[in-house]
Amino acid sequence: MFDISSWPWWVVVGYVVIDITVRVVAVIVIPRNRRPTSAMAWLLAIFFIPVLGVLIFLLIGNPRLPRARRRKQTQINEYIADTASHLHFGTLRPDAPEWFPPLVAMNQRMGALPLAGDNGAHLIADYQTSLDTMAAAIREAREYVHVEFYILQADASTDDFFRALEETAARGIPVRVLLDYWANRWKPKYRQTIRRLERMGADWHLMLPVQPLRGRIQRPDLRNHRKLLVVDGKVGFLGSQNVTDSSYNLPKNIRRGLHWVDLMVRVDGPVVASINAVFLSDYYAETDRVPDGIDITRVQPGGGDLDCQIVPSGPGFEVENNLRLFLSLLYAAKSKIMIVSPYFVPDEALLLAVTAAVDRGVQVELFVSEEGDQAIVYHAQRSYYEALLRAGIRIWMYPKPYILHTKSVTIDDEVAVIGSSNMDMRSFGLNMEISMLVRGEEFVREVRTVEDAYRSLSRELTLDEWMQQPLRSTVLDNLARLTSALQ
Repeated sequence: MFDISSWPWWVVVGYVVIDITVRVVAVIVIPRNRRPTSAMAWLLAIFFIPVLGVLIFLLIGNPRLPRARRRKQTQINEYIADTASHLHFGTLRPDAPEWFPPLVAMNQRMGALPLAGDNGAHLIADYQTSLDTMAAAIREAREYVHVEFYILQADASTDDFFRALEETAARGIPVRVLLDYWANRWKPKYRQTIRRLERMGADWHLMLPVQPLRGRIQRPDLRNHRKLLVVDGKVGFLGSQNVTDSSYNLPKNIRRGLHWVDLMVRVDGPVVASINAVFLSDYYAETDRVPDGIDITRVQPGGGDLDCQIVPSGPGFEVENNLRLFLSLLYAAKSKIMIVSPYFVPDEALLLAVTAAVDRGVQVELFVSEEGDQAIVYHAQRSYYEALLRAGIRIWMYPKPYILHTKSVTIDDEVAVIGSSNMDMRSFGLNMEISMLVRGEEFVREVRTVEDAYRSLSRELTLDEWMQQPLRSTVLDNLARLTSALQ
């Protein structure tokens, strides 16, 4: 503690005035347009550790993108809306649930793409098979390849993926690549990955770079968390998997034997144009230009009749698009909700929605990992287990040393969402994400098959078991829960 008894009176007065001023200003500034839990967490941090709290708030307290990037996002949204208004996105399936058209309309008002019919979509649940399937699609390219992944690493597991890019570029076909700045810049394989992209002649760019000397300044913990691939505007991939070894090549993961379990979906049909539009918007945000010769209005039927809608989300939008999508689905469910999320840290609205579903008689199951790779998020998630179990939600723990990284939600037997978005504060407020809403019983059956496989490998967490947790674990969980709201 500081001994202020020996300080000059004017220093003491100045210190008190500054301290009071900081607290008063914080009460005025911080709660504005911020969720109550987030505002309270920031206020507590500033009140208990004023100097450090203020410094941290100035560094990461603004969850929005810089003004120039928000203007770009507005331009992109307007362009997509104008373009989409002139498109015929296939024939939609009849007899949609009464709640479905308003949900689609809400998504589109928030910045999502139109609902598209006549799509084919199939899941790829094996990690290496997903990489190999994407490599095969790249080799079929005739016009262009668009690659956008949160993490992109050239290693033994992804070698064929990169060789496919190299072969395609060697044929004179444009290969455009986007990868997140912070997720890659200081990670293993970064330099060799960039050298490989350079050698093949790829048009590559870092997303959300923090490079003050180049005039690129923004909140440093914002991330572009999207994972997508588009080939010629005809075939697309999206989901939870990064292009890297299943250990992420991190020494700490290798020591612990950790491997990631993911899910990707291959799509064809009109919805591919929507995935391409998301890539082009991110490309424009980083380069201030749009590639020549790309016509997203040119769509063609796919290999099925699924209805699909692409929902981008992130700090460039006015509201939390993904959170509102999930909430609407949870309240619409009549019989069954299945959630797979590696990081399930709900805010009050999401916690209320998922527990209220049980009160309505809906079967709710949550799949999470037994072991965590991010300590704070892992413990924050655990802090909700008691409330979820007491509400009647079944929790399945995927066994260590695997990290169940899939992000999916299925509602009843007709609607599913799959993409890059977790159900936590970061994915709702700080990450740029992509989700695909799908209507079609055949697709939901595919997801159910994957869910059944996860369930067969997992063990169910019971309330009795959970209540035997040691006190130190409870303390860690509750402390992590408080920090999760600092946005």
